[in-house]
Amino acid sequence: MRVIEASNLSKTFRTRVKAEGLGASLSSLVRPRYRDVEAVKSVSFEVEEGEVLAFLGPNGAGKSTTIKMLTGILTPSGGQAEVLGLDPAKDRAELSRYIGSVFGQRSQLWFHLPPADSFRLIGAIYDIDEDDRLWRQAELVERFGIGDYMDVPVRKLSLGERIRCEIAASLLPAPRVLFLDEPTIGLDVIAKREIRSLLVEAAEEDEVTVFLTSHDIGDIEKICKRAIIIHHGEVVVDESMKDLRHRALQRKYVGVKYAEPVHFDLPGLKPVKVKAEGIEGSFSAASYVVDTRRQHLPDLIRILAQKGEVLDLTVEDEPLENIIASVYEAGTGAQASAAARPLEVAEASA
Repeated sequence: MRVIEASNLSKTFRTRVKAEGLGASLSSLVRPRYRDVEAVKSVSFEVEEGEVLAFLGPNGAGKSTTIKMLTGILTPSGGQAEVLGLDPAKDRAELSRYIGSVFGQRSQLWFHLPPADSFRLIGAIYDIDEDDRLWRQAELVERFGIGDYMDVPVRKLSLGERIRCEIAASLLPAPRVLFLDEPTIGLDVIAKREIRSLLVEAAEEDEVTVFLTSHDIGDIEKICKRAIIIHHGEVVVDESMKDLRHRALQRKYVGVKYAEPVHFDLPGLKPVKVKAEGIEGSFSAASYVVDTRRQHLPDLIRILAQKGEVLDLTVEDEPLENIIASVYEAGTGAQASAAARPLEVAEASA
């Protein structure tokens, strides 16, 4: 069952053009000039029930604008969206009963109140039966390990403790779709690991569809099963994480360390890093980036092993972070050129 459908979804903002010079500034007061900025351009995708989806892109790509249209905060300029069969722009109040959201840089908890008070207020806002709320709250408090924080004002909680409470609060009304915008931003390594584990558990236990935006590769690899990459307001990649990781198989990072300095060249392959030793051209360690579509990896390993006594030999996949960065860079071609075209400037009627 599809829970999110976007069809040619687009959003254009009209911004005022800043005038330069005294004369132009005075003229702009009478006849202001505006330009249209396309934040999202004909984006189409579908999300199935129970999916955990990564919605990726560089800053300014249109991720947050898309989420705001899917949650009803913004009205699309073109195209249409449906979430749980509802039009977010027209049915925002009804839709809010079935979705939850967590924004890493903004809090839904009352800053000067303890989380327990916020949970009671959320229960009242969503008109949750008091017995059901208490049962649900107790379950979430235990699962997220926030019992010690429930009576402490939010302002006194650490960032990791607050995010735990934020996610638990967003799940209190038992939403069917959870929108997460940079939920682990600013957290330390341990807190990130704990939050990721809790999100995976929540998705499985509560059968929640998760729509995640993040710049943290760890979030994407540990939580998500599918990725949509948006760039310059357009979808450039939509595939499973398995397929995205498969791209990493095309390049391997090979490192070798020898007991004694060696001297040799590999035709068509230059080391990207060497530890030079003594005689010019000799080295005791080297690293190579191997394109497996051009070089046969087993042959390369055999050659390296024959050149001297090997102390260490490593073969690693290309980091997913590099794969995603290359997708961003590839999107700076025709799409970037189109985005760089002069925007239409319109004069407001006096």
